[in-house]
Amino acid sequence: MHHERVTPEEGDAIVSEYFAPWIQRLGLRVQEVGERHAVVRLPWSDELAREGGGLCGQAMMAAADTAAVIAISSARGGIVPMTTVQQSTTFQRPVAGKDVLIDVRVTKLGRTLAFSEITLTADGAGEPAARASTVYAILG
Repeated sequence: MHHERVTPEEGDAIVSEYFAPWIQRLGLRVQEVGERHAVVRLPWSDELAREGGGLCGQAMMAAADTAAVIAISSARGGIVPMTTVQQSTTFQRPVAGKDVLIDVRVTKLGRTLAFSEITLTADGAGEPAARASTVYAILG
């Protein structure tokens, strides 16, 4: 069964309609959406920096989680109720003063569970700042 993919504009609308106000204030912008992937930009903000000037891990984890919902929605052909069951994040290098590009690949899409692998890379950097893997329960 083929689903229509979600457009970047629809991805932005998902964030503004279905996520808490503090997630909306992250300023996430959907750059690209494919059949089983999405690329979302987390703009740099001094508000998200921790002591010492690096981007806080909590912001990256929330952004990765949100980006994964967009990728899974695209794979399903639209937003469906889902909840995060598991997220494992490994931080590999700090980010300071740069946007972060969040690249989500949906690795398995079942009827009740969806799995994704996420790479977070500072804009212009060759090596990832963090990697995450997630599992979602599809509720609808």
